Amino acid sequence: MSDNTGQRPKRILLKLSGEALMGDFDFGFDADVLQSTAQQIAEQQKQGVQMALVIGGGNIFRGAGLAKSGINRVSGDQMGMLATVMNALAMQDALHKQGVSCRVMTSMNIDGVGEGFSAEQAQRYLDQGEIVIFAAGTGNPCFTTDSAASLRAIEIQADLLLKATKVDGIYDSDPVKNPTAKRYEQISYDDAIEQRLGVMDLTAMVLCNENNMPMRVFNMFESGALASIVNGESVGTLVEVAK
Repeated sequence: MSDNTGQRPKRILLKLSGEALMGDFDFGFDADVLQSTAQQIAEQQKQGVQMALVIGGGNIFRGAGLAKSGINRVSGDQMGMLATVMNALAMQDALHKQGVSCRVMTSMNIDGVGEGFSAEQAQRYLDQGEIVIFAAGTGNPCFTTDSAASLRAIEIQADLLLKATKVDGIYDSDPVKNPTAKRYEQISYDDAIEQRLGVMDLTAMVLCNENNMPMRVFNMFESGALASIVNGESVGTLVEVAK
């Protein structure tokens, strides 16, 4: 594999989990976390980086969890998609407060909330200097927001997919349970899939692998991490197609 260290990505898709927006709360949003995250994203946009986002909905509803409670899986996933729209609107508001322009595009028809997704239009907005948030997943049940992030990154021809987590990369075992766990600087999608490292769901990784979409997994809450990645520095773990 060849690292992309030293190369500044021009267009990034950032995948955030809904849980990341909760902070120390058990549900919903932590206003401080929301504003801090928006500030980091806005700073990169103001530096000329084209920023697109996909945000999960786990801080409000998670379709798979709802299905376990007895709700029909399709209905549960639709509720989860609506949760991602709520998170997208919250982030849009936070970004507007940072003085940047932001659009919400949805995979579901929700008039007055966001416009329908179009890869061509999304790229046009990005070229115009607007941040674009893709909400409602893929618009289909049984697909995660990880899959949506991979798909949208490919569709908008992003240079890099970023997955923000609470750990500083991918480890060979759970670093919380195993203090000697090894962190990977780089790993191929093939190896990550074979070792079942849980980087993203299988569909998402296969999509990235088949479409040569590099991904970095990093700790969004580590000071300066996003800016360092944008500057071409090696942060977290790079996942690439095997060479």
